[in-house]
Amino acid sequence: MKSGFLLLVCWLAAFSLMAQSSDARIAKSKTPLHQIERLVMPPLDNEALRQAELARRGPGIAPRFAESMAVQVSPQTHGSWETLSGGREVWRLHILSKGALSLNLGFNTFRMPEGGTLILYSPDREKVMGPFTPADNEEHEQLWTPVLDGDELVVEVQLPAEKRNELALMLTNVNHDFMGFSQMVASGSCNLDVVCGGADGWGIVDNYRDIIQSVAVYGFNGNTFCTGFLINNARNDCTPYFMTANHCGVNNGNAASLVVYWNYENSICRQPLTPQSGAGGDGSLDDFNSGAVFRAAYSPSDMTLVELDDPVSSTADAFFAGWTIADTAPQDSVICIHHPSTEEKRISFEFDATYRGSWGNGAGEVPTGNHIIVPDWDIGTTEGGSSGSPLFDRNKRVVGQLHGGAAFCGNDSYDSFGWFTTSWAGGGANNNRLSNWLDPDGTGITFLDGRYQMACSFFVEPDLVQQEICAPEDVVFTFSISANFVGDVALSAEGLPANLNAAFDVNPATPGGISTLTLSNTAAVATGTYTLTVNATDGVNNSTVQVQVTLSNGLPATPVLLTPENNATGVFPVSSLEWAALPGNIIYELELATDALFTEIVTQTVLANVSTLPVLLDPETIYFWRVRPESICGLGEWSEVFSFETAAIICASPVVATEPVNIPSQGAPTVTSSIEIETPGNIASIRLTGLDITHSWVGDLTATLTA
Repeated sequence: MKSGFLLLVCWLAAFSLMAQSSDARIAKSKTPLHQIERLVMPPLDNEALRQAELARRGPGIAPRFAESMAVQVSPQTHGSWETLSGGREVWRLHILSKGALSLNLGFNTFRMPEGGTLILYSPDREKVMGPFTPADNEEHEQLWTPVLDGDELVVEVQLPAEKRNELALMLTNVNHDFMGFSQMVASGSCNLDVVCGGADGWGIVDNYRDIIQSVAVYGFNGNTFCTGFLINNARNDCTPYFMTANHCGVNNGNAASLVVYWNYENSICRQPLTPQSGAGGDGSLDDFNSGAVFRAAYSPSDMTLVELDDPVSSTADAFFAGWTIADTAPQDSVICIHHPSTEEKRISFEFDATYRGSWGNGAGEVPTGNHIIVPDWDIGTTEGGSSGSPLFDRNKRVVGQLHGGAAFCGNDSYDSFGWFTTSWAGGGANNNRLSNWLDPDGTGITFLDGRYQMACSFFVEPDLVQQEICAPEDVVFTFSISANFVGDVALSAEGLPANLNAAFDVNPATPGGISTLTLSNTAAVATGTYTLTVNATDGVNNSTVQVQVTLSNGLPATPVLLTPENNATGVFPVSSLEWAALPGNIIYELELATDALFTEIVTQTVLANVSTLPVLLDPETIYFWRVRPESICGLGEWSEVFSFETAAIICASPVVATEPVNIPSQGAPTVTSSIEIETPGNIASIRLTGLDITHSWVGDLTATLTA
């Protein structure tokens, strides 16, 4: 009996040692955890915090998930030291914030000496995070950790005994998660997982595997979350620029607290509009980057740009998104990749035209607006937490980032995206524009394609990414070849229009060398803008780059005027002049006058690649207008002169009373209240004021005025 007892004790001791050794990152300490000093945080009411947070959320407001508690904790004031065998020392501190769904920490001082590491782990040692090493020492001297599930964790530092006095560590923030990251506020079930593909009936998603890898969810200050994305720069060198929405609140003072989570995705495709799609997923937060440096922000277009402290995690399969500064809103498909309610990554599609607008106004086009308006979503939607997510055009180039809107599952309402082209020039200074960061050498490029991080070691770079010529002039690009290729580099060009000839002067090229591409026979090519793809390969490593050529073959054609039609009457004084767009890069000169000889000119303007002009006119007036084009080949002819007469305007303000209509509290009903307008004449516009709705959850309602 006695020997059996001893055997059991020995077996338990061996099991305990095995448990301690289950993760090599954790020190093989002889002091049990219950003897380590424990820092107990003040109690918090999760439910009260949760209700207060839900009440504050709304469009243009970044969601919070945690309550930050200030502390002043260092190895000199708290925790327990122990000397290990081999001469290393370990410091540990046990932290408890009862009821927290996760914890994360903010150190406003972090200087780790050579040979030292910091890790975090759950008391059962099942979850280990780190190590954070001297490679994480930054100029701002801060370190902010990812979330660790549960309401307690252990902080552990290991370092050589002789380096102990060089350690500088000050814990200033313990962040108590009261919402539960992706636990308490599930995203809408209409959303589409990015892992869905052809095998699941969603082959459309497979076309966007690259740009999906540019998007990540991030937290900052230890308590707030949004969506952001990696953005490419003209050097194609994978500088880790990360872009998001200005309203999320990232600034020069807190950029160091950024923690970016890569590949936070569900493991399987949850079909939209199923209970599974509306529930929490199983994504992992284990792949992350911590820390950033503020670069620029511009609130009118809701833009913020930071640079991550370190290269993107090698396991992230990172893609740096391309972009365009085109000043016309996409007229076909757009794609948004985002983390709704900071849940696993989703993708949304809109197949109709977008338009220029302003923040908070999705009702119609605003000619001077600095946002792109997506009228609704055909697949998926966006939600709180999606803020900062990129909007891509059909060429997979970023045109804006999400500011907010009225869209959510169950409606066909709009979203507003801060316009990339506005952010490009921003406020004219380095700290409020994108241009000097994304085009640091001032090349003047207007678009750039994305690239994978792994391609930054193997590249073929043009001296220019776009050129405009007048036929029969040749087009010449000079390409620099990365020295990292391991052998001769074969070059090829794709996407050539019919009759255009292409030839490289050196092919295959030598790693580290150059090759010149000449495009000839341009006189046989129709006027237009063409995008060519140049491929480079040494048989093992590959790289691609796109260049754009705008060809003008002779003087531009005479424009055809469209609206208002010639001799039209009753034209609304707030209208737009529109003509058929010509191919290529065209400058239009427009004249609007009150006489046919254009001596009484009302408007004279020049527009680049824009074939419409909003105008504000006088009522009951006859106008004359014409348009003349200009290309690199020269000035074209004036169009035919059109005339039209504006209508008389009568503004009426009828007072309308209707009987109240009951709105059921269950389901998703649609109720109608009719309004009768007896004012005679053709109605040009209506503004409804004084709409009164009494309902428990007004945010659940959408009101639409329908003729």
